[in-house]
Amino acid sequence: MNISSFPQALQDDLNRGLTTLGLDGDALSPPLLAYLALLDRWNRTYNLTAIRDPREMVTRHLLDSLAMHPFVENEALADLGTGPGLPGIPLAIAKPQLRVTLVESNGKKARFLREAVRTLGLTNARVAESRAEALDEPAAYDALTARALDVLAGIIEVGGHLLKPGGKLLAMKGLRPDEEIAALPAGWTVSDIHTLAVPGLVGERHLVIVARDA
Repeated sequence: MNISSFPQALQDDLNRGLTTLGLDGDALSPPLLAYLALLDRWNRTYNLTAIRDPREMVTRHLLDSLAMHPFVENEALADLGTGPGLPGIPLAIAKPQLRVTLVESNGKKARFLREAVRTLGLTNARVAESRAEALDEPAAYDALTARALDVLAGIIEVGGHLLKPGGKLLAMKGLRPDEEIAALPAGWTVSDIHTLAVPGLVGERHLVIVARDA
């Protein structure tokens, strides 16, 4: 599906959502729609995401990923278990100064990610086809993010070595994960919990920021 083939209602949903999130819809809609078109096309063959409806992808993939943008600084970010590039690619599009490494061990998803980075011209994003725990880049990142990878302790177990001292994990969660917070390993502390309002999404969404002790 080309960008021009998307129904106007889908484009309106995206523009309204971007405005609600405090982002520039005029600037960001074209590259986000180009990413969505590529994801929709590949998804028909490679089953990259269970969501098939592009209009639903706008809410549950694009806007959901971008809801965390106010809490992402222009630094080195590793997106663990990124799948088809979520939230890493939308964040890389919205924040050109952000340096994103898309970490994904699944071969077909990694191939899609490389094609997306090339097609979209994302010079601030790179693909690491690897399991997070096997990525040999110790203390290389200011921040980690994970959208649907594991519980907090599990994310830290497989990716904690990638963070610099004083770095942080930005974990996307649904309900406030109090049990996961209580199970954090020593040396890790929750610094903030933000309730996110994702335009068009029904249900709770939280961003849990876990700091690594310096």
